[in-house]
Amino acid sequence: MEQAIIEKYKSWLNEITITPSEKEILKNFSQEEIESCFGADLEFGTAGIRGVMGVGTNRMNIYVVRQATQGLAEYLLANFKNPSVAIAYDSRNNSEKFAKETASVLAANGIKVFIYRELMPVPALSFAVRRLKTSAGVVITASHNPKQYNGYKVYGSDGCQMTPDAAKQVLENIRKIPVFSGVKRSTFAIEMSNERIQYIPEKVIEKYYASVLKQSIFSPKISDRVLRITYTPLHGSGLKPVTTVLNRDGFNLIDIVEEQRLPDGDFTTCPYPNPELKEAMELGIKLMLEKENDILIATDPDSDRAGVVVNHRGTPVILTGNEIGILLFDFIVNARIQAKKMPKNPIVIKTIVSTDLINLIAKKYDVQVIDVLTGFKFIGEQIHLLEEKSNVKRFILGFEESCGYLTNPAVRDKDAVNAMLLIAEMANHYKHLGVTLVDRLEQLYKEFGDYKTITLSYQFEGLDGKAKMAQIMENFRNPEIQKSLGNIHHIGDYLQQKLIFSDHEETTNLPKSDVIKMFLDDAETVTIRPSGTEPKVKAYIFAHGEERVNALKEIIDNLMK
Repeated sequence: MEQAIIEKYKSWLNEITITPSEKEILKNFSQEEIESCFGADLEFGTAGIRGVMGVGTNRMNIYVVRQATQGLAEYLLANFKNPSVAIAYDSRNNSEKFAKETASVLAANGIKVFIYRELMPVPALSFAVRRLKTSAGVVITASHNPKQYNGYKVYGSDGCQMTPDAAKQVLENIRKIPVFSGVKRSTFAIEMSNERIQYIPEKVIEKYYASVLKQSIFSPKISDRVLRITYTPLHGSGLKPVTTVLNRDGFNLIDIVEEQRLPDGDFTTCPYPNPELKEAMELGIKLMLEKENDILIATDPDSDRAGVVVNHRGTPVILTGNEIGILLFDFIVNARIQAKKMPKNPIVIKTIVSTDLINLIAKKYDVQVIDVLTGFKFIGEQIHLLEEKSNVKRFILGFEESCGYLTNPAVRDKDAVNAMLLIAEMANHYKHLGVTLVDRLEQLYKEFGDYKTITLSYQFEGLDGKAKMAQIMENFRNPEIQKSLGNIHHIGDYLQQKLIFSDHEETTNLPKSDVIKMFLDDAETVTIRPSGTEPKVKAYIFAHGEERVNALKEIIDNLMK
């Protein structure tokens, strides 16, 4: 083991501010645990920081949170006059504690803080940043990760996730700050009493609800609410906002999954609280079938991702993020045309790993498609650019395959509360027509082609995981490996910012990102990228029919070994 790691470990062991229980944990560390917890530092990036909770520099804990906040504070003080920050947190273990420590350190640096009184979704934080005109926002969350994780997500003054340049400045500050002695400290109670910390007023929450309800396309006056809904917040922050919005939109036939109703940082009933996974949805599916409800809808712990299961004539069908996106886009376009609410020159914004079936549907309705890099911050960035040009009304949907959707330009991140409203209106509309969402999806495949999509995820834990992931990305840049997937039309290498054809190259006009997209014959695509928040490499397949998808999956499985 490197001497630097041992010295770092000893400095924590001898630190007087470390609690007795934490010292006891440190004393009992094995050599492997010392290397794992102190062999690296959690890196601050555009998604902030995220990691397993525990003691050490490579773990999420109160000391790392304070250090990151001091780095953020110094960035804000250097770039804003009288800076302020809005803060939210989800249901995870230590989320409220980390949020209040964040508020206290910012306030100790003379920065005004507005914090939600109770857990609130990520999109509500994005909204509050814009509504309160703060310099930045922070959400304590690890999204849909298992219970061991927590994170620290930072937003800019535009309500989007922090830009790469800003994140780089914060990271440079953090690296100069001693984790224990370099942080300005105060207490939450003291800073509340001197009003440097204030709770976000209820009227801001009401304004958020109102902005979501403005996204309604078919009001109860136009379409009677006959849809029967099962809803699970998966122990997260979605219960109050989702039910409030649905009730106000006329949806009252809602059964909540009682076992998953209340916040629970241990996620007792769903160890991996991801609405894309069947395991997380099993209790909801059971209740949906028992009650003979039409759909099950779900939100993840920070309520930015939306999941849907359809009761398709007694058979539960879990929709993928891409399938929900296809259905929403088709519904929004047709419903807006019917309601005469379609703007001139409409725009849909999606990520490069999301289904390209959107492009075919968009062509039919003359909707412009803007493709961006993976990460909803890039969708938010495009909304901001439209707003700057007074063209934000052209925006009708932002969509990423990992169950992220947005139609509300008052928010700049994916919003499951917004999505739940539209999904309910969509399913209600089709119920009046006597069809399910699965029926409508099959109709779209018949019209535009039987394209199927699948997202694959390969885990690479430990300190050698990063090296393994880097090697895999390099392997997929090898022309021989690329050819093993089929006939290549061209390659998108987004790290080089190039589209590479057999006889020429073009620029992507996108920022650098370690992503490779192989454009095959017959409009099929395979995209490979490392996750920005987890030790994983992800593969996205878009191909004709399940047989072809499975064939490509087998090839990629072998290449990931």
